[in-house]
Amino acid sequence: MLTRKQLELLELIDARMKRDGVPPSFDEMKDALNLRSKSGIHRLITALEERGFIRRLAHRARAIEVVRMPEMAEGRVARVIDGGATPATPAPAAPARAMAVSSSGSMDLPVMGRIAAGTPIEAISEVSHHIAVPGSMLGGKGDHYALEVRGDSMIEAGIHDGDIVVIREQTTADNGDIVVALVEGQEATLKRFRRQRGMIALEAANPAYETRMLRDDQVQVQGRLVGLIRSY
Repeated sequence: MLTRKQLELLELIDARMKRDGVPPSFDEMKDALNLRSKSGIHRLITALEERGFIRRLAHRARAIEVVRMPEMAEGRVARVIDGGATPATPAPAAPARAMAVSSSGSMDLPVMGRIAAGTPIEAISEVSHHIAVPGSMLGGKGDHYALEVRGDSMIEAGIHDGDIVVIREQTTADNGDIVVALVEGQEATLKRFRRQRGMIALEAANPAYETRMLRDDQVQVQGRLVGLIRSY
């Protein structure tokens, strides 16, 4: 699910748009969410936009459009890991080295649902189902789990909306690794990890998304991508 603050802000914007036809000002958002500064609102807006819930319109003051509201499942907001718009597109072609799981010596791995943006991996204990994963993906020691990807921000890395990514639990990463990162204890995202000039860069693999530069203490690595499963 979304973080409480992200969901509160999205509901506030949606309600105000329906009532007045314009979104609340940043000052109104800050007061409504009881935040100390507007920088917190900027971070929440960016997270909602990256995940495809809202869209900011260029060259217009207070121009925010609600694209969609979260899906609801059993009374809860559907969990997502990766943001971005999800337009209908043809199914991607099979990767050149793709192989059928049934012929590769597989083992069952828990799929931890569609992880909530903002929820630490350690806090997710509900297994939605299991999936057969080739044993070759799980080389090396450590615990593994799978996540369902939502969004298109890593599409140029071959990771598409609806794919299942296989993650090895770890708290460190090398430059160039694709990781599950927890940002400021509030939002989880799948991005490429790099250290640059004393900062951490979380890079999308889609030119529509900007690289996020963050301090070391703002990012916690939750796991590293070791494989991908796609259904056709």
